[in-house]
Amino acid sequence: MFNIKGYRPSVKTEVVAGVTTFLTMAYVMVVNPLVLSQGGVPFAQAFTATIIATLAGTLIMALFANYPIAVAPGMGLNAYFTYSLAQAHKGMDYHVAFSAVFISAILFVLLSLTPLRSKLIQAIPHNLKHAIGAGIGLFIAFIGLRLTGLVQANPSTFVALGNLHAPLVILAVVGLVITLIFMVLNIPGALFIGMLATGLIAFFTGQIHFTKGIVSLPTLPAGIVAYNPVTAIGDIVHYGLYGAVFSFLLVTLFDTTGTILGLGKQAGLMEGMYCHGPTGHCSPTRRPH
Repeated sequence: MFNIKGYRPSVKTEVVAGVTTFLTMAYVMVVNPLVLSQGGVPFAQAFTATIIATLAGTLIMALFANYPIAVAPGMGLNAYFTYSLAQAHKGMDYHVAFSAVFISAILFVLLSLTPLRSKLIQAIPHNLKHAIGAGIGLFIAFIGLRLTGLVQANPSTFVALGNLHAPLVILAVVGLVITLIFMVLNIPGALFIGMLATGLIAFFTGQIHFTKGIVSLPTLPAGIVAYNPVTAIGDIVHYGLYGAVFSFLLVTLFDTTGTILGLGKQAGLMEGMYCHGPTGHCSPTRRPH
């Protein structure tokens, strides 16, 4: 089905790569609902929706596109949704904010079905393609620094160093160091292991508590399904969320483009090029179908 022989790796390599990919991106299941919950979205709903979206997107990528790329909700758009839309518009329900997400998603799909998106990718300068991924990474890193308290708002300089004696800040620094060590040692799933180690430290130091138990059966929370998405258009018009729709569309376009280009180059999936590891050295080839 997946033409493994045409890619040279064995089934064992594919299984190990799949497990490693899961461990690397498993943090999204927790971080995405955590960020969205600050915008009013119930954590249970966001948690379940994140898993469903990741499962559906990855299966479509594997079964229809036959690409070894896992798909999950982006860590940049959720921050924009929470801090620039849901929290910025006082009195506006998060369902209304999701209307902007829904409309921008429809526009993004329509744009992807036309040659315009591919022409746009070809028109982006080579250095800007690398800058897109770097910029998104810096934005996500800044969100993490803000949530952990390493940086905080300042009326004079906009951003200032947080309280380095706070328990949460110390925990974040220790967890970051542990994760970096695992990454330098090239341990598979370094991000997930670092997150797990940080969670254990937080548990034994009394910073997190499991009041409802550690394990529970998954359930489908009430209200996770949008029953009438057509009303999204009315919400956009009523609240004047045209700028939000455009922002979501623009960020999604460049976010996905930068991610696909970066992953494609590193994995040798770019048409006509095979790139060897982190060195970025590329040689002509063609992806087997």
